[in-house]
Amino acid sequence: MGKLVLIDGNAILHRAFHAMPPLTTKSGEPINAVYGLISMFLRVIQDLKPDSIAVAFDEKEPTFRQKEFRSYQAQRPPLADELSSQFGKARDFFEAAGVPVYSEPGFEADDVIGTIAEKSKEDVVVVTGDRDMLQLIDNKVKLYMPVIGLTNAKLYDSVAAKERMGVPPTQIPDYKALVGDPSDNYPGVAGIGPVTAEKLLGKYGSIDKIYAHIEDIEPKIRQKLEANKDNAKLFLRLATIVKDVPIDVDYGEMKKWKVDSPKVINLFQKYGFKTLTERIKKVGKQIDTEKQTSLF
Repeated sequence: MGKLVLIDGNAILHRAFHAMPPLTTKSGEPINAVYGLISMFLRVIQDLKPDSIAVAFDEKEPTFRQKEFRSYQAQRPPLADELSSQFGKARDFFEAAGVPVYSEPGFEADDVIGTIAEKSKEDVVVVTGDRDMLQLIDNKVKLYMPVIGLTNAKLYDSVAAKERMGVPPTQIPDYKALVGDPSDNYPGVAGIGPVTAEKLLGKYGSIDKIYAHIEDIEPKIRQKLEANKDNAKLFLRLATIVKDVPIDVDYGEMKKWKVDSPKVINLFQKYGFKTLTERIKKVGKQIDTEKQTSLF
């Protein structure tokens, strides 16, 4: 079985923007986030040795989550112009490298990745800085997450995910629905904190089963749950990554990537990436050598 690497383009580009010092192209356009993204991309290739690669980005249109809950992510400031101008350049790089890019209006990159991973017949590693995506981990899917900046990353399986979140991957949406998520701007069930949420999920397994056994729960906690039942169900929908986004996925195209293609080298010359040009050529030769070696 091969290995498919799925890159959360928005999460990694954001992280790169804040991790890298200011950098501009020859014409003075901001390029630091793209430089960091490509550096991370090369690190991913060397560490994970994928057979297939694809990238997902958010779209500008409101998502179904924002339509269902108007406050969803409403506290987040608008993208800085220095960052927003780099998304097109990031897509240009992936196109030059033969890496297919997926997105779908009304959904987040998380949902697109969840859908591609769900349908894949290969083992999957998701590259992201977003801990929400730990819920995707199962016997086929793992997460590769930067820990410090862009240089230090950790590969998460179900054991590591539970150590970080306090609950197994399958229960992360239920946990978030109960305790809330400040980064996505929904409050959870008033009065239910992490310890109580972990106990409830440890005993009952899910929000649906918690409410199915509501009469068995101690009165103080039961009262909080009953008063917030509709919110709990709403927040569960917000927290759950969709795995059936209506997109056409070509898994064959994901195998045709080439990091040091002539298009990539030309693009790097345009951006003024001298050091990165040498690095990507070196990585390209390394990949070609490994492919040749694997034939014998």
